[in-house]
Amino acid sequence: MSEAVQINVAEFTVSELSAALKRTVEEDFSYVRVRGELGNVKYHTSGHVYLDLKDDKACLAGVIWRNVSSRIKVKLEAGLEVVVTGRITTYPAQSKYQIVIETLEPAGLGALMALLDERKRKLAAEGLFDEARKQLLPFLPTIIGVVTSPTGAVIRDILHRLNDRFPRRVLVWPVRVQGETSAEQVAAAIRGFNALPAKHPVAKPDVIIVARGGGSLEDLWSFNEEIVVRAAAESMIPIISAVGHETDVTLIDFAADRRAPTPTAAAEMAVPVRSELIAEVDDLGRRRVGAWIRCMDDRRSALRSAARALPQLEDLLSIPRQRFDNASDRLPLALRTNAHIHHVQFSRVAARLVPRLVRGYVERRLERLNAITLRLGNALKAYGDANRARIERQRERVTAFGGRATRAIQILIGNRTARMVHADQLLSAYSYRGVLNRGFALVRDMTGKPVRLAAAVNAGMRLDIEFTDGRVSAIAERDEAASKPRLRRGGGGGQDGGQTGGQGSLFGS
Repeated sequence: MSEAVQINVAEFTVSELSAALKRTVEEDFSYVRVRGELGNVKYHTSGHVYLDLKDDKACLAGVIWRNVSSRIKVKLEAGLEVVVTGRITTYPAQSKYQIVIETLEPAGLGALMALLDERKRKLAAEGLFDEARKQLLPFLPTIIGVVTSPTGAVIRDILHRLNDRFPRRVLVWPVRVQGETSAEQVAAAIRGFNALPAKHPVAKPDVIIVARGGGSLEDLWSFNEEIVVRAAAESMIPIISAVGHETDVTLIDFAADRRAPTPTAAAEMAVPVRSELIAEVDDLGRRRVGAWIRCMDDRRSALRSAARALPQLEDLLSIPRQRFDNASDRLPLALRTNAHIHHVQFSRVAARLVPRLVRGYVERRLERLNAITLRLGNALKAYGDANRARIERQRERVTAFGGRATRAIQILIGNRTARMVHADQLLSAYSYRGVLNRGFALVRDMTGKPVRLAAAVNAGMRLDIEFTDGRVSAIAERDEAASKPRLRRGGGGGQDGGQTGGQGSLFGS
């Protein structure tokens, strides 16, 4: 293009050019329908949704205003294939074009199923669907919590079925079961039931029923959200999932402790039939009474059989009574015989006990006693002589040992005395007081530490000087002529009031 032509080209401002491009794009693409995969999805606090719509070659920015995003049933996530309709426009502030989305729907059932399968595999890998996590349902719960819409037919079906089978107290946590915030409300309801304290006006339920009527996959999608599945898996209260009809399957069914095909079936799982329980209790009562009667009859028959097998009382006592009669008949004769035998033995012994025999027996015993007494006296005398000789020998040994011990102690005391004298001489030789006696003095600071160098003494420093006969306090002064500190007298503490001969030059005048 020539320079003249370039000069004649119309001139635009940035805003004019941006407005012209905006009009052109909006006129040519006033309303379009686009299919693609969601990329980056951002839910803004204002309620708007910003996202990227892409395929393998290009990327298109998109925005969903708040009034439109509230009508979208599916929660938008990266990787979901969708079909959107809207208007193409530009965003001049960032020099980019974007689509303002008015409708959005998944690109067929296959996209949602693929997303559902992927989420199911992810949560299963975390162990949220394991059978070991399942809890047993209580046989007869006192309170039943229901998470559902309060205006639908589901809650009426559950209450009607509970009243038919076994009336129980029901706590309803109203939630939205479809729409944008339904998943958050269902998860909050499950966690809210679990968070109820033990002592609270609203008692914690024994079992929770999460229920919803049937619908399409998009309608039931809230119960496939990860927040709902995790809340059900974390619940410490047993959960019965009753979402949709028997053919509908959601991810909460796998995380719940039991799955019911319908809300009515969930009510049947929660409580038994009261009439059947009454009939069963009555039947068990009748069986118990019958068993007790049969047991008593069996015991009575056994007692009768045992009674027939036992002998009569007269038969049991006849033989012992006969033996007693025979013994009583023989007893007088036996007593006379026994007395006669002992009389004969006594007469035989008495014939041998004459005075002469007894006197001879006593004399022999006296002679034997005298002999033993004489032998005992001789033995005691010999034993005493032997012990006196042994005691004398031991006394001599003790006397010899005493003399040796006395000499050893005297020698030990002499050695220890010599060592003590030697140690005292060494102590006197090494003591600093010997140095003081030779005319030297010991200088200490106020903490009591010796001062060995003049460089360690500062002007105004208080010193303590010890001589051989006492101590003197002094204050160091600066000697301008010698550039070294000199001492001035500060007050004596010695025995002579601080006047020490030969040391006067250390203190001023």
